[in-house]
Amino acid sequence: MPQETRRLRLTSPDATCGLARHLAPRLGAGDVLLLSGPVGAGKTHFARCLIRALTTPTEEVPSPTYTLVQTYPGPATDIWHADLYRLTDPAEIVELGLAEAFDAAITLVEWPDRLADMTPETALHLDFAHGTAPETRHLTLRWSDPRWTPRLADAKVHADA
Repeated sequence: MPQETRRLRLTSPDATCGLARHLAPRLGAGDVLLLSGPVGAGKTHFARCLIRALTTPTEEVPSPTYTLVQTYPGPATDIWHADLYRLTDPAEIVELGLAEAFDAAITLVEWPDRLADMTPETALHLDFAHGTAPETRHLTLRWSDPRWTPRLADAKVHADA
């Protein structure tokens, strides 16, 4: 499948949240977002904003670094937020229930390189990088499933908001 790419410049944490809020209502069961980038690049911030957009603005959204997975009831489907940084064996993905969540929930995965050959082909890849200004981030969106194209059509407008 050919891959599409879109690059965005997120000028602030608010711009990162703006993009998450824009994307949130366009997501449903079976959507997987793979969040990559170095520590502090904005992966958890994006996930927190997206989860709050799908639940309530005051939802407590801790980083799942030590629990590996946090789940939240959403209006239409559950939301799974996984941080695989500490994962040592890909077999743990099955034990955590992530394989099933990929089909049944909205799933956000930080450090998706740990998925190895269990990476869903239909996933949206979000690659975060530090910008030159302290709060600026560069985000590369990559996908091969055509259903992402209309959902991301006006993402740039919301990233700059």
